[in-house]
Amino acid sequence: MAIVAPSFLASNFLQLQSEVDMVNESKAAWLHLDVMDGRFVPNISFGLPVIEAIRKATDKICDVHLMIEEPGKYAEAFKLAGADQLTVHIEACPHLHRNIEQIKALGMKAGIAVNPHTPIDFLQDIIEDVDLVNLMTVNPGFGGQKFIEHSLVKIRQLRRMIDEKGLNVEIEIDGGVNLSNAAQIIEAGATVLVAGSSVFGAQDPIAAIATLHAL
Repeated sequence: MAIVAPSFLASNFLQLQSEVDMVNESKAAWLHLDVMDGRFVPNISFGLPVIEAIRKATDKICDVHLMIEEPGKYAEAFKLAGADQLTVHIEACPHLHRNIEQIKALGMKAGIAVNPHTPIDFLQDIIEDVDLVNLMTVNPGFGGQKFIEHSLVKIRQLRRMIDEKGLNVEIEIDGGVNLSNAAQIIEAGATVLVAGSSVFGAQDPIAAIATLHAL
């Protein structure tokens, strides 16, 4: 069964409590929280106060995805805000191993996010140190984009790398995931589905989550 991580970038911020309540009642195991700084990506989302508020309203895993420059400066603050796992971008971290060690030392699970243009081979020397890889299947910065089809090739490559090394690393797919392509994504080797508009824009979000979870 897939781990479903509804992306709160697509939620109704005016109804944040009820959106969290809905996810709490659903089969989703994670809440995916995107932090954008307007520098690493061309958009600004939300930050520490919102994550603190969401943390108080749920017992589920807060999966925080930092789309920011210099993430090492803020790792401790995100831990204090309630992040259970923290994902940083390989493209934003010239000293990636140091970032991963910092996240783990703070008591969080550590993830690496990879943009659509970044080769999977770049993970070869760090994959054994992380708990998850977030494969961006759209260009980061905005919700509601179309899934990049070539990403299926990258998912298979990553699945092969993880299996060959005998690792237990989650493959999280982030961008354009919906009820039409989710089965194909899982078949390629993914274990976590980040779903934004396909959940929060659904007529019945809890049923949409249940369908994704059953894959």
